Amino acid sequence: MAQKGISIIRGLDVDELIKLLNKAYADEWLAYYQYYIEAKVIKGIMKDAVIAELNQHAADELRHAGLLADRIIQLGGTPLLNPKDWLEQTNCGYITPTDFDVLKILEDAIEGERCAIDIYSKIADITNGKDIVTYDIVKQILEDEVEHEEDLVALQEDITSFIKQLKGE
Repeated sequence: MAQKGISIIRGLDVDELIKLLNKAYADEWLAYYQYYIEAKVIKGIMKDAVIAELNQHAADELRHAGLLADRIIQLGGTPLLNPKDWLEQTNCGYITPTDFDVLKILEDAIEGERCAIDIYSKIADITNGKDIVTYDIVKQILEDEVEHEEDLVALQEDITSFIKQLKGE
């Protein structure tokens, strides 16, 4: 454990910070799997474009999990070691795909991104000016999550518009 690295943290309970980061770590693993499996089961119009986006987002979520695990370890903690703990610790939960329609998959993915934006905004507020290293990591992840939401909403709008055109609306 890097003592000097921890000593630069001001006004934060490191154990509480580790708990927050572990909950976000759980979210990232669940988001990774959700995107991975949605890309496998999705059906409907323009699904190939959505599959490409879901696969890219899955890779990003896995990278986020790695960043969080590294920071948890730097702070003297241990990342959640058992996948069952992800479901118990998650902030955003896991939406099991039951309707494989492209628009429903996008709706679920957008909901997950919006939850992630809320969580990382809160962690950024907590760490801003108190733990610059964690703040920078969270800021980077937050930027990705905002971009993910934007990408998914754009796809949803494009598909909805295309369907309306097909229907002559």
